[in-house]
Amino acid sequence: MLDRDGFRPNVGIILLNQKNQVFWGKRIRTHSWQFPQGGIDRGESPEQAMFRELHEEVGLHPEHVRIVARTRDWLRYEVPDRFIRRDARGHYKGQKQIWYLLQLVGHDWDLNLRATDHPEFDAWRWHDYWVPLDVVVEFKRGVYEMALTELARYLPRQDFRNRFLRSNVRAREFERHPSAGGHEPNFELPPGASFDPDPNAKPANDTPSPASPSVSSSAPPPASR
Repeated sequence: MLDRDGFRPNVGIILLNQKNQVFWGKRIRTHSWQFPQGGIDRGESPEQAMFRELHEEVGLHPEHVRIVARTRDWLRYEVPDRFIRRDARGHYKGQKQIWYLLQLVGHDWDLNLRATDHPEFDAWRWHDYWVPLDVVVEFKRGVYEMALTELARYLPRQDFRNRFLRSNVRAREFERHPSAGGHEPNFELPPGASFDPDPNAKPANDTPSPASPSVSSSAPPPASR
């Protein structure tokens, strides 16, 4: 299903965990990494296609995620002729995509790269939001940059205070030692007040968790998308 300009309607998915890291999948039997994506079938809305692709590619269901935002309009990329089937050359130009920003409300173990008989990925990991575009196939890099930039403003704000308290640090210790170096502020606080650190500052004892283990698959490579 192509539009009048030769672009196939498609959806892209940026999936976040609770640390605002993104799902980063390795295309099966290649060295390229990418976000989940897939075509919109006739009669499907972009949201319906997104949930279908989410299950087919990473094994998640609607109850495992929350929709945070989506791009306002289509983002397009052209596919070089050498990647287009010979019978499609001349009328197929590339993809036009609606991108969704999702937050995982389930667990890492809900992810399943073998949810179908035709897996797209053979490994995955959580990565910082601004992924390295040099490992993305070249003709998709511009769309990735546009999607990440447009959706970055909707990233959920992280509550560092709660992360301290979940680490069994007493609230009064947090108020006495808010700075990264653990020193008390050099001014007195009014009665009942607490020092509120920069919400964007990273706590000194907040070490990143190791990347999720890779999941391997011996399934045959999928058809070109």
